[in-house]
Amino acid sequence: MENYMICNCKQVSYADISDAMHNIRRFDDVLSAFEDVQKITNCSTGCGGCHQKVLDVISDIMNGAER
Repeated sequence: MENYMICNCKQVSYADISDAMHNIRRFDDVLSAFEDVQKITNCSTGCGGCHQKVLDVISDIMNGAER
């Protein structure tokens, strides 16, 4: 898995989002997972410019991109 910065304001990387996803017991959809990941990592709480990138990463992880 390649690690790169997703949220520059809060210094949240792909690995940080992945770790947060693995700490969530279950997630039904991307938006609810986003809220949980945001609570854990504080991503997308600065300028908000990474919002779509965070959603894309969550969607990729939910669809098994890490397997």
